[in-house]
Amino acid sequence: MFKNLGMELPVAPRLIPDPKSEMMPGQLLARGVSRHLAGHGFAVIEEFVPERGLRVDVMALGPKGEMWVVECKSSRADFMSDGKWQGYLPWCDRYFWAVDQAFPTDLLPEGTGLIIADGYDAEILRMGPEDKLPAARRTKLTRKFAVHAARRLQGLRDPGAGLDGWG
Repeated sequence: MFKNLGMELPVAPRLIPDPKSEMMPGQLLARGVSRHLAGHGFAVIEEFVPERGLRVDVMALGPKGEMWVVECKSSRADFMSDGKWQGYLPWCDRYFWAVDQAFPTDLLPEGTGLIIADGYDAEILRMGPEDKLPAARRTKLTRKFAVHAARRLQGLRDPGAGLDGWG
């Protein structure tokens, strides 16, 4: 505790870094997608792990309990290096690619959804076809989504909570 010694101490300005300046291109796409989906009643988690070995860029839980996966690709090279995307299909009701306006969308596979995004918003250009999750998997995934969201919030509110490694 400091005592007032009769001196006026300068107050350092609170510097809040622009979060956009610290984000990678794919993260900016994920942010725009997340904002868009949240505006339509979805709860959204970025970088969600449905099972070991898979990490989804955006997992969205819709107002009717639907689960959507969105993979964000910032370049042709980023897309071409992704060999795991079909492994995400069993974990969602609809699957989407999110890319920016300059991305060559003819590279994207037919039968998947398409979202054009930037760091601030997004627009769904093509709805991904619906392939409903089995009930048991939906229940397990919804529970995991809820636990992950709650723990992430707890980690933000209490960084010293020791939640490292909880999955």
